[in-house]
Amino acid sequence: MSIRFTAKARRGTVALTLAAGLALGVAGCGGGGGDDDKPTPPASASKESGSKPSAQEGQSETPLAELKGTDGLLLQITSAARDSGGFLTVNGVVKNDGDKSVVVPPQTSGDETEVIAHGPSLGGATLVDAKGKKRYYTLRDTEGRPLTTTGLGNLEAGQTLPVFMQFPAPPTSTTEVDLQVPTFSSGTIKISG
Repeated sequence: MSIRFTAKARRGTVALTLAAGLALGVAGCGGGGGDDDKPTPPASASKESGSKPSAQEGQSETPLAELKGTDGLLLQITSAARDSGGFLTVNGVVKNDGDKSVVVPPQTSGDETEVIAHGPSLGGATLVDAKGKKRYYTLRDTEGRPLTTTGLGNLEAGQTLPVFMQFPAPPTSTTEVDLQVPTFSSGTIKISG
């Protein structure tokens, strides 16, 4: 079954799935995914894999991909996991790899007025499924807020910031997607789960 996520369909999907995302704690939606229907608390360890929580922390694992940005910014992707609610949560770290203070470019928010109105974010990120010939946009809540890290701003030299982005999950037959974030190079990431 193929679903094309137009702006209208995406908003309808978000309205239906927002409650589940909020119950899981949007910032911690990468774990769990067991067979039971009970949401896992965001801070708990996954029953299936003890390495998932450290992927959110983004410090100890080899990145799935590194996307180079402007002025020494680097986006390291540490996990891309399907959640039981039909989401794909991408976790990583934005790092200032340069030697001076840098502002995360406002273009990372994308160009949708609703998203921009909620401040700097990674709302402009997309996933591209080349085999399925589909593009997936970051999910938004009913108020237009992107389900990503928000409040991005200044990063001092060497500073890191944990980040996440949530998308509709591609079909389970899709195991790799290209992540595109405005002002960063694109990178191919493997999906787990």
